[in-house]
Amino acid sequence: MSKLYLGIDLGGTTIKFGMVDEAGKVRKQWNIPTNIEDGGSHILPDMLDSIGNYLPKYASDQVMGIGLGTPGTVDQVHGTVNGAFNLNWTTEQPLKEKIESAFKIPFFVENDANVAALGERWVGAGENQNEVVFVTLGTGIGGGIIANGKLVHGIAGSGGEIGHIVVKPDGYPCTCGNRGCLETIASATGIARVGESFAGKYPESLLGEAAQKGKLNAKIVFDLAKSGDQAAIEAVDYVTYYLAWGLGQVADVLNPQYIVIGGGVSASGQFLIDHINKFFPNFVFDNIKKTTSLRLAELGNDAGILGAASLVRESLKEIEEGV
Repeated sequence: MSKLYLGIDLGGTTIKFGMVDEAGKVRKQWNIPTNIEDGGSHILPDMLDSIGNYLPKYASDQVMGIGLGTPGTVDQVHGTVNGAFNLNWTTEQPLKEKIESAFKIPFFVENDANVAALGERWVGAGENQNEVVFVTLGTGIGGGIIANGKLVHGIAGSGGEIGHIVVKPDGYPCTCGNRGCLETIASATGIARVGESFAGKYPESLLGEAAQKGKLNAKIVFDLAKSGDQAAIEAVDYVTYYLAWGLGQVADVLNPQYIVIGGGVSASGQFLIDHINKFFPNFVFDNIKKTTSLRLAELGNDAGILGAASLVRESLKEIEEGV
């Protein structure tokens, strides 16, 4: 009988569940809507109900544990989450206490970006290497750092906040209170803002036309650059110059084997990687050029459940080894 790990990806609109085996294969997958009404008070009961519907289908000793990736500030030791505002969670949520009490099996929780990093490291672009950095380019920029095979949390859980590396001190204001964070330029929101700026310089371009129609977003900026529109190409070069700058700082400090890039912006594919690689060598020293490489994420929407399953797997291994 194969060991299974239940991975849960808690998002603002959907909660995804997956039974994952020891080889990283998803054996069963399902999801439920995320009900964030009434201060998010329905989320935990809905998860408990859904888990309770599926666990009895498996032998009592087959499911080794439950892992969860969630937005918000996570206390890994106590298994609590606070400040997950897109879930309407403004108070501390005792997830570990409630889930372990209900099902009598181990439960582990991590920030969603860290969980995605674990997934990509285990069965994705990270090739199960010990030195992997995962960067997600979405509405904001998140990150997860795996060094010596372990997640880097920092003293207060803020390790991996790659989006808040300042690359342009006189740049756009960031939601964190600083100016010129990488997130203000290279997130989907930042790319649209940069696109608007270059559309203003070249109003007769296709980029300019898209801006005038109010249809500009990150995907359109990259699609127009791929089609050869000069204004869009300059916008993409601007974005990827600063993205290479930020990732270069990460690489110089950590020297990972792979920097894996995911999130919605990564749908631009190898075009994105090629443009970052135009500038990346300018920001790293020779040994980094030889040993650290950029890769596209491979797991897509399954990164969360696979990463949450990996969280269980790795956490149980550490407990067994007495780490």
